[in-house]
Amino acid sequence: MSSPLHFLTLKRFHEGLLNKEFSALEMAQEHFTYIESRDPEIGAYLALHRDEAMRQAEAADLAVAQDKEMSALAGAPLAIKDNILIEGTRTTSAAQILKDYIANYDASVITKLKKAGAVFLGKTNMDEFAMGSSTENSSFQKTKNPHSTAHVPGGSSGGSAAAVAAHMAVASLGSDTGGSIRQPAAFCGVVGLKPTYGSVSRSGLMAMASSLDQIGPFAKTVEDAAILYNEIKGYDPLDATSDPRADADVSKALLNPTLGQIKKLRVGIPEEYFIDGLDPRVRTKVEEAIGVLKSLGVEVKPVSLPHTKYALSCYYIVMPAEVSSNLERFDGIRYGTRHPADTLLELYKKDRESGFGPETKRRILLGTFVLSSGYYDAYYAKAQKVRRLIAQDFDEAFKQVDVLVTPVTPTPAFRIGEKMSDPLSMYLSDIFTIPVNLAGLPAVSIPAKGFVDADGASLPVGFQLIGRRWGEADILGLGQYYEKAVQ
Repeated sequence: MSSPLHFLTLKRFHEGLLNKEFSALEMAQEHFTYIESRDPEIGAYLALHRDEAMRQAEAADLAVAQDKEMSALAGAPLAIKDNILIEGTRTTSAAQILKDYIANYDASVITKLKKAGAVFLGKTNMDEFAMGSSTENSSFQKTKNPHSTAHVPGGSSGGSAAAVAAHMAVASLGSDTGGSIRQPAAFCGVVGLKPTYGSVSRSGLMAMASSLDQIGPFAKTVEDAAILYNEIKGYDPLDATSDPRADADVSKALLNPTLGQIKKLRVGIPEEYFIDGLDPRVRTKVEEAIGVLKSLGVEVKPVSLPHTKYALSCYYIVMPAEVSSNLERFDGIRYGTRHPADTLLELYKKDRESGFGPETKRRILLGTFVLSSGYYDAYYAKAQKVRRLIAQDFDEAFKQVDVLVTPVTPTPAFRIGEKMSDPLSMYLSDIFTIPVNLAGLPAVSIPAKGFVDADGASLPVGFQLIGRRWGEADILGLGQYYEKAVQ
């Protein structure tokens, strides 16, 4: 090999494995060796699963030796966000209240990946309970951006994004509630896909906001993201929000898009996403990406999403309300270290005081308030009506176009500590990603060509392709041809 094994893409690894250029065991060993040297600086991983990973790699090599039919993920070294359950392993959601919790079953996506023969290197760091945009809210450690350790990797799936960007995993899984895959993908210069709501099972994902959460992949290329998404999608009766339409076979369109199909796409540019607060460096990179898309022969036209300006306010009512409900289960009795107490109320107070971090407490309080008597109609019910209007805006836009192109973030990655004292400023990091979750649409963050200078560092910028529901083939196909055009 002309370059280290850990630099391979998922597709290139699979080809090399089948051609017996190397073994899955060699691939896993090289990843662990590289993680040992690089991760002390980055902090992407909370735990490594070396012994189990080696067994999984050996099983993949045995299948190769026996000339068995192989999944595209067989032997592939993956990193998993620490809010996705893997049976028998510690799963903390980066929270103290779960620091000793051992999962007693596999998430449905893990069951699929095990069947495909994937190798799990370990669990990645995240903002506690997926609440944050910088991975600074983890109760265990701060993850740094591989391109500049003075900058954040984004959040809440910052560990998963950093692991792929730093070549400490060939691909990874994260979860996206308001941008938690796409925003760190943009900050770290990798591809991050938030699938259609209901297309990937949430069974075994620790719930933050159940009507918004969605598991999705990080990868080095759009093609790799399509490969991983194709393996994890599908209807699951264990998830009440899973949609049977997810079982539709779109693998040919996902994995082998034709230029003829791409040229038929109509691309919309929402004027509301190119606002005055958009960093000029980001605007320039996104406009350059739009120029590349035009060169592919697609039709590009302006569209309007008039209720976009209400999306952030709407999200920060709906999401905390669901957080307040979902985190009620973490009482310190079934999970966490129980503190000595004379009454049940005292026990709750002690366990939750030490078990929840500041951002988690903030969102629980906000959610409890908007659901309380006298405020439910004024806030939560009204927010749900606005959410419907935001979804209708997308419906109207998709009558005119097939794909929308927008920025992912208003700025490049910010410095570590820069926004920790100003939660509202931190929340604005997700202003361009939140509407997609509210509407349940698929969207992918793709690195724009080149880097920008930010605080003396050279940092990546991402642009976002948004599709109609079940439109993953459109956005991933267009993304693949963009990558070919800028190579």
